[in-house]
Amino acid sequence: MDRWEYKSIKFKPGGFFGGKLDEGEFENELNEYGNKGWELISCFDTSFGQGTSREVIAVMKRKKN
Repeated sequence: MDRWEYKSIKFKPGGFFGGKLDEGEFENELNEYGNKGWELISCFDTSFGQGTSREVIAVMKRKKN
């Protein structure tokens, strides 16, 4: 039976009202985890309301040894 471990990564959007995610930094971080065997399985934001994001959360998994 396969066993998995999970990791959540939080990104803080910039901008006056939030919601501006640095795409290059986001991709670099995901690629670093991908090179370590982590796979992105979900990504969502938590909002302040009215279309502004408080944080973006990426959920990763990889097979346990």
